[in-house]
Amino acid sequence: MTTIAIKFPDGNTREYPKGVSGLDIAKSISNGLLREALAVEVNGEVWDLSRAINTDAQVRILKWNDIGGKDTYWHSTAHLMAEAVESIFPGAKFGVGPSIDAGFYYDIDLGGHTLSPEDLSKIEQKMLELAKGDSQIVREEKNWEDAITYFKKKNDSYKLELLDELKGQIITFYHSGKFTDLCAGPHLPSIGKVKAIKLLSVAGAYWRGDEKNKMLQRIYGISFPTQKELDEYLFRIEEAKRRDHRKLGKELDLFVFHDIAPGAPFWLPNGMIVFRELEKFLRYELDGSGYQEISTPILVKKELWEQSGHWDHYKENMFYFEHDDATFSLKPMNCPESTYVYRHRMRSYKDLPLRYSEIGRLHRNEISGALGGMFRVRQITMDDAHIYCRPDQILDEINSLILLVERFYSIFGLKPEYNLSTRPEGAMGDPKLWEEAESGLMKALEHNKIKYNLKPKDGAFYGPKIDVQIQDALGREWQIATIQLDFVMLPERFELEYVAEDGSRKRPVAIHRAIFGSFERFMGIITEHFSGSFPTWLSPHQTIVLPITDSHIEYAGKVYQALKNAGVRVELDDRNEKVNYKIREWEMKKASYMLVVGDKECNSNAVSVRQHKKGDIGVMPLDKFVDKILEEINLKTLTI
Repeated sequence: MTTIAIKFPDGNTREYPKGVSGLDIAKSISNGLLREALAVEVNGEVWDLSRAINTDAQVRILKWNDIGGKDTYWHSTAHLMAEAVESIFPGAKFGVGPSIDAGFYYDIDLGGHTLSPEDLSKIEQKMLELAKGDSQIVREEKNWEDAITYFKKKNDSYKLELLDELKGQIITFYHSGKFTDLCAGPHLPSIGKVKAIKLLSVAGAYWRGDEKNKMLQRIYGISFPTQKELDEYLFRIEEAKRRDHRKLGKELDLFVFHDIAPGAPFWLPNGMIVFRELEKFLRYELDGSGYQEISTPILVKKELWEQSGHWDHYKENMFYFEHDDATFSLKPMNCPESTYVYRHRMRSYKDLPLRYSEIGRLHRNEISGALGGMFRVRQITMDDAHIYCRPDQILDEINSLILLVERFYSIFGLKPEYNLSTRPEGAMGDPKLWEEAESGLMKALEHNKIKYNLKPKDGAFYGPKIDVQIQDALGREWQIATIQLDFVMLPERFELEYVAEDGSRKRPVAIHRAIFGSFERFMGIITEHFSGSFPTWLSPHQTIVLPITDSHIEYAGKVYQALKNAGVRVELDDRNEKVNYKIREWEMKKASYMLVVGDKECNSNAVSVRQHKKGDIGVMPLDKFVDKILEEINLKTLTI
């Protein structure tokens, strides 16, 4: 019997018969793993559990918590949905039906029938019924000619068009119950693993994304192994709608968008308070870390981008125009211009590292369909920095940046996760320099005992990078910070040099980094994360003084002035309205504290303190409240 060597993630290796499947391997380890197994990763590629493994391989059994496991689960649920649709609407034709970041969709041609909410409910019920039947999902390989014959008999122009691009290849089909489709897979071994389903919405989608093609109906859905997980997901969806930063931005007078400037926010006074506090916090931290702030032009000639390589790699994302027989561009990033600051005089090895920070306004030509509130904009305020250092300083600089990232995000109650992205196809520069750069980033992560995910071929075109993701209060993941190591674009293309200790000329290494990523995106994220109830240090409305009657206005004015003199943002609401009405109104505006003053407070130089979301927290001497709120502001306490 011929055997093959199967290597597991822990480094252990076992011998198995040639042709062993992922199911066989899972069963050989434990019945518990067999029950949880959804797919198998073979040499980095996700396969069906039933597929035969015929050569030595590195193998990982994928479960629900693995990305590949979820993708397989949702892809299989898409096919289950297609089977249900076909049973209810005979003659339906299907476009593509992939898994997505959260769930799945299928593009469907139902002729003249438009799907209604009642139709979605029927399809959902049919899916649950079919799932209980637990049909096996079977992979079949066909030659191209047989695949063409199959779909010609079905008069399926969509699949024939897809097959036209696969001429001469082996084609894979998947059979699930009575449904068969052209598909690359992978899929679950049987459909009974799908337990909880919700079809979320229907949208129009042009076939293959081309507006010249027919409009299909795209059904979006989600599924989970348990009803509890589905219920929790649906709750998060509703909560996300309630926290939508575009809605909160308008309600709280933070920012608004107008068609007159697509992809660019109008910052309102309250929003600018938060923006400036973020800016102040950033500058304070960077000043203490040895950064020097610079500012470079927004409008530059295209020669700069030709020299950097962006004109070849990024031109379609840039705004540019002709003027005085020259082509100018609004800068989409700050990197190349920082080299002019570096080169304005000769540098010595003693000057390095040079840490240049820049809060720069950038413009990127994002397509209209990709714009989405603060999360995808055309006008960007980037908290950028470029560090120029000697090769022997790389590890210390990356270590410092990781500590900076950890410090920044801890202030907002956000825990970072790290990804290392390596050399992409068509990257600039010597592969040996790339290997050196990738090794440097790995060493820094390992030195700090940080777990990270490897993202092969996902680096920038000029260097590998560490991408930092955070999870918000709803468990959603956001990619924000980046740390990019660059031996190529800035140092080589701009011929940067420093005088080494022996008098020779050497190239510095450039490190590109952003912490917030962009002020716009970060503002959108924390608005939703805090549901608009910002910590006191960020809150546009830190303290509101509320006199109970007109006779208390004079003392309320003294409270107002004491807080203002202490540097607290304070407002005096002396409108002729009942105090309970004003409390409700300021609670809706998410003011951090309301100070109610009446006879008792006037006579004892005190304030009755109400905290946002917590309500009445008691009467307090005015000076003690001032000390309390200043401590919260200075320590940037997470009070909410």
